[in-house]
Amino acid sequence: MKVALIPGSFDPFHNGHLAVVRLAARHFDKVVVAAVRNPGKEPLFSLEDRELMLKECLEEFDNVTSRSFSGLVVELAGEIRATAIVKGLRAVSDLENELQMAQMNYRMSGIDTLFVPATSSESFLASKYLKEFARGGRVAELASMVPPPVARRLQEIYGPGSDKEGSS
Repeated sequence: MKVALIPGSFDPFHNGHLAVVRLAARHFDKVVVAAVRNPGKEPLFSLEDRELMLKECLEEFDNVTSRSFSGLVVELAGEIRATAIVKGLRAVSDLENELQMAQMNYRMSGIDTLFVPATSSESFLASKYLKEFARGGRVAELASMVPPPVARRLQEIYGPGSDKEGSS
């Protein structure tokens, strides 16, 4: 069985991430999308919230599951018996860091990393920018860039009338 692991902070999960999942779901028997805790980033959503949103966003797929994880990606890959780690690339600038990580992960686990290029319509999407606009109260404009469960949650927390409206 070919199993793909798609790790990421997914804070928030957006349509570019969904495109990577859609492609992996076509080419692997099983896909696990894992929201990973990244201690170097200030989260918009808790790890638990991200896991719940992932479950909702991925309901359309029969062969895709989601979970959260706080350890090393290679440990999770071994636990789920992944045959590959799948990562999306938006721009050449993503490649340098992702390539080094892929080489280190391979050295530590023997698991290959496959890179999926972003489609041109999603190549500008980055969670860090979506986070900034959400914290700035611009959630209505983000609705077309994220799956509906994420748009709803952004609206609840950062939309008009919320206690965090426009704070940053």
